[in-house]
Amino acid sequence: MSTIDVILSRRSIRRYDARPISEESLSLILEAGRNAPSAANRQPWHFIVVRNQELKERLSKWRYTGFLKDAALVIVGCGQRSFPVLERFRDIDVTIALENMVIAAWSLGIGSCWIGGFNEGEVKELLNIPADQKVVALLSLGYPAEQPLPRAKKSLKEIIHYDKF
Repeated sequence: MSTIDVILSRRSIRRYDARPISEESLSLILEAGRNAPSAANRQPWHFIVVRNQELKERLSKWRYTGFLKDAALVIVGCGQRSFPVLERFRDIDVTIALENMVIAAWSLGIGSCWIGGFNEGEVKELLNIPADQKVVALLSLGYPAEQPLPRAKKSLKEIIHYDKF
């Protein structure tokens, strides 16, 4: 599958089968994130790979996170707060790295889902995340046990402007 086909076919997956993700596949996914671009190449990210079932269950307690307990793993994307001049780019940089992971995972047949609805303080306490880190997003990963249909997207005519808005 071409890169563009991977991007256009990707779906958010919230139901996973029980297969574990191999170390080789996980390494490729993490390398895709590590190689993402960042402002001034600061690479302000840290990623916590959560495989422990008890931890995944504790991350599953919020309104939109119930399926995390069934994922093979959860990646917690954090960004360092200690670069004041570049802090405005921190969340963007971490998000770009996580999206690289999403695309790499899908190319390997591994599904994912972005999670933004969580209690940052509780996640930080649960996973011993230092105070100088911001939890930007959670990302579930696992082999799909569903095949969601494509969702409606706005047409290019509705969202693209040339030269001026």
